[in-house]
Amino acid sequence: MAEAHQAVAFQFTVTPEGVDFRLSREALKHIYLAGINSWKKRLIRIKNGILRGVYPGSPTSWLVVVMATVGSSYCNMDISLGLVGCIQRCLPRGCGPYQTPQTRALLSMAIFSTGVWVTGIFLFRQTLKLLLCYHGWMFEMHGQTSHFTKIWVYLESVRPLLDDEEYYRMEILAKEFQDKTAPRLQKYLVLKSWWATNYVSDWWEEYIYLRGRSPIMVNSNYYVMDFVLVKNTDVQAARLGNIIHAMIMYRRKLDREEIKPVMALGIVPMCSYQMERMFNTTRIPGKETDVLQHLSDSRHVAVYHKGRFFKVWLYEGSRLLKPRDLEMQFQRILDDPSPPQPGEERLAALTAGGRVEWAQARQAFFSSGKNKAALEAIERAAFFVALDEESYHYDPEDEASLSLYGKALLHGNCYNRWFDKSFTLISFKNGQLGINAEHAWADAPIIGHLWEFVLGTDTFHLRYTETGHCLGKPNSALAPPLRLQWDIPKQCQAVIESSYQVAKALADDVELYCFQFLSFGKGLIKKCRTSPDAFVQIALQLAHFRDRGKFCLTYEASMTRMFREGRTETVRSCTSESTAFVQAMMEGSHTKADLQDLFRKAAQKHQNMYRLAMTGAGIDRHLFCLYVVSKYLGVSSPFLAEVLAEPWRLSTSQIPQSQIRMFDPGQYPHHLGAGGGFGPVADDGYGVSYMIAGENTIFFHISSKFSSSETNAQRFGNHIRQALLDIANLFQVPKADS
Repeated sequence: MAEAHQAVAFQFTVTPEGVDFRLSREALKHIYLAGINSWKKRLIRIKNGILRGVYPGSPTSWLVVVMATVGSSYCNMDISLGLVGCIQRCLPRGCGPYQTPQTRALLSMAIFSTGVWVTGIFLFRQTLKLLLCYHGWMFEMHGQTSHFTKIWVYLESVRPLLDDEEYYRMEILAKEFQDKTAPRLQKYLVLKSWWATNYVSDWWEEYIYLRGRSPIMVNSNYYVMDFVLVKNTDVQAARLGNIIHAMIMYRRKLDREEIKPVMALGIVPMCSYQMERMFNTTRIPGKETDVLQHLSDSRHVAVYHKGRFFKVWLYEGSRLLKPRDLEMQFQRILDDPSPPQPGEERLAALTAGGRVEWAQARQAFFSSGKNKAALEAIERAAFFVALDEESYHYDPEDEASLSLYGKALLHGNCYNRWFDKSFTLISFKNGQLGINAEHAWADAPIIGHLWEFVLGTDTFHLRYTETGHCLGKPNSALAPPLRLQWDIPKQCQAVIESSYQVAKALADDVELYCFQFLSFGKGLIKKCRTSPDAFVQIALQLAHFRDRGKFCLTYEASMTRMFREGRTETVRSCTSESTAFVQAMMEGSHTKADLQDLFRKAAQKHQNMYRLAMTGAGIDRHLFCLYVVSKYLGVSSPFLAEVLAEPWRLSTSQIPQSQIRMFDPGQYPHHLGAGGGFGPVADDGYGVSYMIAGENTIFFHISSKFSSSETNAQRFGNHIRQALLDIANLFQVPKADS
């Protein structure tokens, strides 16, 4: 095997004349370059660690303080107020480096200057910390949210969903919880907040994601789409060459800490902690809980094509392969005629089925021999690449094309994605791409940040030849991709087939309806003097009432990354104000002015709730943590049990756009990604993802289950269209033909 051949630096044979050593200069060169590259990365991390440790100070600022102290001394000015003299008297006397008065004076001034510099850094950091803790800039009036207030906010959020008798019962449970149970549980949370970086995120990751025993395909993983209105090349291998090269460029920037943080409203930096596990990360199945395995580095990707698994090196020695070299490697895989080994074709279905079954199979059949080595090659890869034989793309003349594209990204055929990897890069035969991402390690905006960088780099920096190939000439001497070897027994094949059937039933039950709303976008919504997100959320409430004839508990994800290691908080979008507006719209007897007033009140309430969630004053994550503490202590709480058991029949999420400005969207209006989507959270509910993609368009991804007689994704999508138009008509917003 070529891989093994390159790994051998020398060989020797025993002859009658003695031992004959044969050194491989090429292999030694690669080992040397790999070592140099590794030490470069270490030194960069050490340098960044030092600079981060003294931030906002720097070596230059330290030198300035030292020079100011020394300069003042030569001008017969003692800015230290006698401290330099005290330090000088404390230095040891006698022989050695302190024997001359001049040396002792310089050393004393250097020590004093360092002390002033460190004190300045400490004070500046504390000031910056206080400033970042202040969130009043998001509100006209803002204060601390007490437990009583949070209980009241919860009761307010469920009031539109309960009749008087049910609401009275919930009030009694809440009052009992507030007076008896909550104070004790809260003490433990306060203690954790003193000790842990974030009192929510680790429990959220473990109990919401890693302890789930149902399939993560559809239920947890989500997808992200490519540019849908422009196409760079039809050559599948060439597109992969550019994209993967750009991804490793991004990883290099990530390792060197050169990526600037995203700024909330352009003012406050948001925590970038989630980015650390973007690459070289795999979810390892366990019988009771999964774990996330993250490696500091990986020099290859794992690839799936036509039922076969391959290992593709990303480097030659210390040099990252150029896009043209990567294109050649993927073309070699596409041209490889070898058939799958027994049990290999549907092997990845194990990652799509139940977690317990996968954990048992992994321990029984993949803990030794060639199966262990092959599985490690996948799990230790930078990420996973799926080469599909089918072609998908968005055709504006064929609305169903976007939904079919989304279905292919969400679950594929249930065995051509490795759902445990941090993300799977999916490549279709026509050069169209997409991502299927595992959810435990990070939230969607993190993968969106990578995807924006990659698509921008691919389109505006790396580019293609006129024939659609990557620029440059390939190095044909590169060793070909390594085919992974398996020995999968009949018993394991039976488990694979069982997992496949579970996953296929789940995938076949998903109805996905994706569409592009063209009547208006962000530009005209702002003329209604409201935020685009509030506009869409209220439209969703109107559409859902028209679809189901009732209101439901609604989930909208809000980022809490203004806090260290923050992830998300819930915005409960079904409010008394939004339901009042919807009911007035349904009655049809109100004046336009009344409806406008009701809409503005609902929008203002939603915007305020979103700000509260972003600034840590939401209720759901706090109640979740109180519930976890109650379970640890063995304390029974009927209130918490009921709160955590409530189904989210309408789960929504807005996909951010333009987190990094890789190009001017005004100059390139057709360079739009369509966002992405996820499966329904409740069996009888909807999952709605939307991206306000520009001044004149919004993309929607709506999921439901065919097995529910109450839901229909396309029907709900049509209601959303009409609700958006009806609200726009209230403000006499001119609109184009949809």
